[in-house]
Amino acid sequence: MPYRAFLARIRQFFDGSDEHLDLIANGLAGGSLRQPSTPMTDQELAEAIREFKNAPPSPDSLKKLGAKLSRDR
Repeated sequence: MPYRAFLARIRQFFDGSDEHLDLIANGLAGGSLRQPSTPMTDQELAEAIREFKNAPPSPDSLKKLGAKLSRDR
C-alpha cells in the first residue's frame, strides 16, 4: 500500500491538524518511518497511535512508534 494510503488510514485517529500527525507524515515521506511489516487491525493501530500521542512529539517518540509498527505479531 502506498504510504499516502496508510497515512489516510492513520488520519482517522486524529481530530484535525496535529504536530504528531505531521511528524508521522514526514516520517513516512522521508523513509524514517515504515508501514507495518504485517497488517495491523484498526484496534492495534489505534493503540499504537494513542501511545504515540501520549508522548511529546519528537524524533524519539517517532522511533518508538516505528518499533511498534514493525514489531512482529
